[in-house]
Amino acid sequence: MTMNKKDGPVLAIVVPCYNEEEVLLESAAILNRFLQSMIDSAEVSADSYILLVDDGSKDRTWSEICALHREDLSFRGLKLAHNRGHQNALYAGLMEARSDCDLSISIDADLQDDVDSMAEMVRKAKEGANIVFGVRNDRTTDTVMKRTSAEYYYRILNALGVQTIPQHADFRLMDRSALDALSQYREVNLFLRGIATDIGLKTDRVFYSRKARTAGESKYSLKKMLLLAEDGVTSFSTAPLKLSFGFGAAADGAALLLLFRAMRDRKSQAGIMAWICFMQSLQFYLSGILGTYIGKTYTEVKDRPRYYIQERTGEK
Repeated sequence: MTMNKKDGPVLAIVVPCYNEEEVLLESAAILNRFLQSMIDSAEVSADSYILLVDDGSKDRTWSEICALHREDLSFRGLKLAHNRGHQNALYAGLMEARSDCDLSISIDADLQDDVDSMAEMVRKAKEGANIVFGVRNDRTTDTVMKRTSAEYYYRILNALGVQTIPQHADFRLMDRSALDALSQYREVNLFLRGIATDIGLKTDRVFYSRKARTAGESKYSLKKMLLLAEDGVTSFSTAPLKLSFGFGAAADGAALLLLFRAMRDRKSQAGIMAWICFMQSLQFYLSGILGTYIGKTYTEVKDRPRYYIQERTGEK
């Protein structure tokens, strides 16, 4: 990591935003106080900034970003032409910051991740880490359903061969070399928490307690969480495609058992019919898995842009 030793590294705090007008001004004030304290203590350069990425919001999020920029140039804004999803918005911000920062830290606008932990992330980067993962060690502010689903989410991903950091979402530091490596990942179906572990540079971790959201609503509905999980599995593992072999072996064994029972007991026809229905549904399930991979391949080979930048603050 190359940086001006006198002024410290240039830090870019990248914040993806989607319909965040209820919480944005409060979050921006907290982030600005943190950044100024890091600048005052010479931990980071005075050229450090906060980059707010508007992911096609339908409320006044972009207007508030522009107002923040007019009041304080340490705020920068990037507006995507329409909603492209959290992962694409975050990627757009990181690629925007890549050209003029030494370190980047991504954090969600609701600030449920611990802002103060970013100081420790910077210190670990100075000690040589290229990527520092923010890992939640306390999720008591989440609902029971959210905690349970998150736990099984990471278990399933790791069981299918997707290397992820348990209890890590997208709160992480990446230095310039890590951002350069990230820029070489060209897939359209982004799963950044998987890519970050796949890069292979030196990593470290910072542990923190997750906070309650102060305002607004979570943008990750159950549907979006399931789609993100699907992207994680299909982007980094072919294990689901191999399920058919296991199911086929199990079906052969069950079919033999049913055959022996049918030869012994003529009243077992209902069980055989139930088994036939089950196998039919299983075929549809496996066809769905295959179709998902084919669909992902279809979107990748079209090579369409992930996003289109409509406007930057300071531009007409």
